[in-house]
Amino acid sequence: MNQRLSDWAKNISPSPTLAVDAAAKKLKAEGKDVCGFGAGEPDFDTPEFIKAACAKALAEGKTKYIPSSGLLELRERLADYYSASKNVKGTKFSNIIVSPGGKFSCYIAIKAVIGQGDEVIIPAPYWVSYPEMVKLSGGVPVFVQTSDASDFKVSVEQLENVVTEKTKMLVLTSPSNPTGAVYTRDELRKIVDFAVRRDIFILSDEIYEKLLYDGVEAVSPASFSDEARERVIIASGFSKSFAMTGWRLGTLCAPDDVASAVGKLQSQMCSNATTFAQYGALEALREPEKARESLEAMLAVFDKRRITLLDGLNSIKGISCNRAKGAFYLFPNISSFGLSSTDFCSKLLERELMAVVPGIAFGAEGYVRFSYAVSDSVIEKGLERIARFCSSIG
Repeated sequence: MNQRLSDWAKNISPSPTLAVDAAAKKLKAEGKDVCGFGAGEPDFDTPEFIKAACAKALAEGKTKYIPSSGLLELRERLADYYSASKNVKGTKFSNIIVSPGGKFSCYIAIKAVIGQGDEVIIPAPYWVSYPEMVKLSGGVPVFVQTSDASDFKVSVEQLENVVTEKTKMLVLTSPSNPTGAVYTRDELRKIVDFAVRRDIFILSDEIYEKLLYDGVEAVSPASFSDEARERVIIASGFSKSFAMTGWRLGTLCAPDDVASAVGKLQSQMCSNATTFAQYGALEALREPEKARESLEAMLAVFDKRRITLLDGLNSIKGISCNRAKGAFYLFPNISSFGLSSTDFCSKLLERELMAVVPGIAFGAEGYVRFSYAVSDSVIEKGLERIARFCSSIG
């Protein structure tokens, strides 16, 4: 009898972050007072002006197929944004693909350039889906470990130690999920020089590019030179900066040949991203002042939560936590307690009804991830609960 499932299906791992969030929601549905820190989405509603544009498109019957690569005006405005605001010179609408989600942008970019046996360097901690995407494309993930000592940033020396003739791509995320780390311009320049010298692609996941604190800037690796632009594939989207996670709208900016390949793949895999949703995204670019006001209001709240949670965690004996500069995550070190990150999180949920994600899910044992895209009251209760838990096991 033939096996019922493919090797791809049998070997893929489910998303641990979504699993933690689902477990927390299940307990809440049972009436339990759960403090959930697992969610990777803003706890804000999509701005009204964006929702209104989408509703208007629906009312006008904009519910049909459009070109697979996305609404032309949206792609043109995104090209202008990459050229002017991100300094990726010469970007054309043909370099832009609008996809059904930032996750899909990452996957289809990998799918477009990675073949059987190609190696992809993935610095750890990493977003949980990168290795699975590489494996689904027939590639081989090659991990490079970083730690809080280096602010979770990979060095060129580390990259040189693992690069081989089979290396085809390096994955970079700045700002980072799960750590909130942001690479400086000089750090990125060295990594880009390495990629150009070795003739490998960089998949630059920039989904958190607008969620920044402490005056830092998010620099795209594609902005350094023409040589860089030919090797950098930028994945992003509207989910985080505009609180549009459920809209499933991702973006991709890539060199001509890669963008063309991605467009063909997308036409066969999913047709186009939801038509009327793209009109909402278009409005976000048509109204930059409204978009800026919404973003700044959200950032002010996130920044306050970031500091409250950071200070609270660092006040607990046995926990140390770096100061994140972007996204909405903290990644504290809990290794002093002598528990695996999985055991730590399991016991924390069992004893204190508090859900966080184990660091091993991100390839980093000894840490856990907190999302501060939660209310002030959840943060306050959460800090009380984890302090009580740590004192009981310390």
